[in-house]
Amino acid sequence: MPPKLKLTAITLDCPDPRALAAFYQEATGHALAPGSNGDFAGLVGEDGLVIGFQRVDDHQPPRWPDQAAPQQFHLDFAADDLDEAEALLLKLGAVKPEHQPGGDRWRVFTDPAGHPFCLTRG
Repeated sequence: MPPKLKLTAITLDCPDPRALAAFYQEATGHALAPGSNGDFAGLVGEDGLVIGFQRVDDHQPPRWPDQAAPQQFHLDFAADDLDEAEALLLKLGAVKPEHQPGGDRWRVFTDPAGHPFCLTRG
């Protein structure tokens, strides 16, 4: 029987790990991981899952929905009040692209480093 794997971290490439960690920390309330620095910063959720941000020189962000520089992956977050969460995310520096394929079900944003993420009702 194969071993069970537990997801422990998701790491995003970016030009400025501290800045991107600060964006997601304000959005989620997750704690900054000890040892976070200019090359790697992490946020720890209540369940122990780490969202990491690693510095990549000459980072080329995705240009969603343009597939010439595809998203490769995205994060999903749930919120009870989508309008309130959207206002917070925009205030923190997220961008809401014009193309919104989710209708009433979800909203697409990009973080300050260009990574797409979705906001759903939760």
